[in-house]
Amino acid sequence: MGFNEEEYLGGEPQSPSQDCDTPIDADSISGSEICSTVSLTGDVWKFEKENGRTYHGYRAGVYYYPNDPSEAERLDYQSAVLDFAFDGALHQAPISNPTNVLDIGTGTGSWAIQMGDLYPHAIIEATDLSPIQPTNVPENVQFIIDDAAEDDWAVPENHYDYIHTRVLMGCFEAFQEIVQKGFKHTKPGGWMESLECMHPPYCDDGTMPADWPFKEWTQTMDEAAMNAGRPLRIASRLKKWYIAAGFEDVHEKVIKIPINQWPRDRHLKQLGRYWAENLLAGLQGFSLALFSRVFGWNKTEIEVSHHSSFQTGGLIEPP
Repeated sequence: MGFNEEEYLGGEPQSPSQDCDTPIDADSISGSEICSTVSLTGDVWKFEKENGRTYHGYRAGVYYYPNDPSEAERLDYQSAVLDFAFDGALHQAPISNPTNVLDIGTGTGSWAIQMGDLYPHAIIEATDLSPIQPTNVPENVQFIIDDAAEDDWAVPENHYDYIHTRVLMGCFEAFQEIVQKGFKHTKPGGWMESLECMHPPYCDDGTMPADWPFKEWTQTMDEAAMNAGRPLRIASRLKKWYIAAGFEDVHEKVIKIPINQWPRDRHLKQLGRYWAENLLAGLQGFSLALFSRVFGWNKTEIEVSHHSSFQTGGLIEPP
């Protein structure tokens, strides 16, 4: 069982990867100034408190996941796991000497900071709703409090050499509009790239039990996210949205990330454990605001309803 990580690229030609058609064998053992961004005062620092977690204050309520230290630590861990999954590659697009780069929904800024180190002559702008990024960063990295869903990005058209998004499922009402804005603000010959998780989890060989607690939790998440107008199922639509926006030479690369240690392959087995630990660390944060706001459940009802999913054995060990 696992997630498919899907990347869609728009820009100059790149040979698509076709190396993920074979099922995984299971282990028998089991720079520019953005004028409309807000200064770090007022609502930006007034984090909303709910069910023992904190949430963004700027444009409060549009994002359903926490921004507290526990979530920041998980986001950093998730970034490290994705680095492991992609063998340290920060992008798939064939960029070499970008001048202006945008990271949408940067979170703790891990990817942007790495890009700043990798491309010291580029200006790396990274946006988010929460000011949870470190201050000791490369001089060419700028963190900006902004909402990409707003109509005016306040930068010229054809501005960026490269625009990046990563794991933004459930963040926007219409991610296709983010892609459209990205096309508008990408230079001719530039690139935009999105990395997303397929939802719900998929299984190569039909061995995922219908009553696996984690599968049941993903179904509840899917229902809540749809009712909230923040769909999780965007990965399979990205290629279509990129083409519709006007990008040419759009390519798709799919890699498989196991959810726990069932693969025989050593690298995939380790990756599966890392990804399961990432999910386990995030389950409560993923659930609380969505389930309480959409279904009206209290914290106890949420944790009791999906008690098995919150237990280590339900994710770390194969079902």
